[in-house]
Amino acid sequence: MSDTHALAANDAAMPEELSFYMTEDHHPENGTLLGFWLYLMSDCLIFATLFAVYGVLGRSYAGGPSGADLFELPLVAINTSMLLLSSITYGFAVLEMQRNRKRPTLMWLAITGLFGAAFLGIELYEFSHLIGEGAGPGRSAFLSSFFTLVGTHGLHVTFGIVWLITLMVQVGKKGLIPDNRRRLMCLSMFWHFLDVVWVGVFSFVYLTGVLK
Repeated sequence: MSDTHALAANDAAMPEELSFYMTEDHHPENGTLLGFWLYLMSDCLIFATLFAVYGVLGRSYAGGPSGADLFELPLVAINTSMLLLSSITYGFAVLEMQRNRKRPTLMWLAITGLFGAAFLGIELYEFSHLIGEGAGPGRSAFLSSFFTLVGTHGLHVTFGIVWLITLMVQVGKKGLIPDNRRRLMCLSMFWHFLDVVWVGVFSFVYLTGVLK
């Protein structure tokens, strides 16, 4: 009778144990990262559309200046190096996070933000310089597509810097808790994604524009 009761008790407990594993032993960070990957895929579609539009309109100058007349490749190369360096420094921040070192993590995040701000500053200077020369987005279809593509990327970088500052505040207050680690990894994917997109912009827009 005792064995029978024990088996019955085990059978009765089995659904509760399964429920426990279903609710407690899962990894919410995996779901967060998967959801963020899906978001990045939607962003890929947005930039793919903008690249396609530029590919179609990139030679519609309407009698105005072309990329070869407007683009300052050395300045764009410096700007590109700012964003690429920010990706490297963010990698250092992730390494320090994995070592559970709060201060070095914040230091590398701050350096990343400075590189990102420098990138935005140079891009804003370029935009103001072009508009000052009468080459604004309304001048031709080429310039409209150029400002839309490059400006959309710049808005993403701006959002990334705001997110970075927010995370620095959270890490400063609460430390490298699991939630902050997960958020830092999501931002890492976003930041490296922006680097990849910018390499495409630099190659497809600026380099080909100067060579035309």
